Amino acid sequence: MNYGTITHSCTTTSIEPIMSFYSTISEGIKDAMRSKDKERLSALRDIKSKLILEATKTGAEAESIDDATAFSILNKLYKQRNESAEIYQEQNRPDLESEERAQAAVIAEFLPKQLSEDEIAAKVASIISQMGASSMADMGKVMGRASGEMAGKADGKLIAQFVKSQLQNK
Repeated sequence: MNYGTITHSCTTTSIEPIMSFYSTISEGIKDAMRSKDKERLSALRDIKSKLILEATKTGAEAESIDDATAFSILNKLYKQRNESAEIYQEQNRPDLESEERAQAAVIAEFLPKQLSEDEIAAKVASIISQMGASSMADMGKVMGRASGEMAGKADGKLIAQFVKSQLQNK
């Protein structure tokens, strides 16, 4: 029997696929395993496990986690590592401190560039003027918008300090 041949005449373009954040972490784990980098491997495995845990909460695939959620997880892990390093420093445990700081540095590689205090102050002032906020009663509304706009780029406590100080001065 002769089934014939099917020919397609379509042009192909060489567009590289965009890797999901989860895939990027998985590739990083493989690279860390190949290079036998313990701290990097440990930090990346922790990120991956937290992404999977977050995905299972919603019943989604780990690959489908949006960037905002991923950055929120990364910020939390970064803060945990730094807090642990400070505790180890207070307890005179330089071995554990250096390990935590190394892992924090790995996590920081995946975080977006953090805004400076001047940039945060300017952004908060802009949001306050756009919303017409004039008193501390408006802090909740301003914080909601400011936190959303600066998610992953600034610490929530720092944003709150600027919002509070600017609203008190009005």
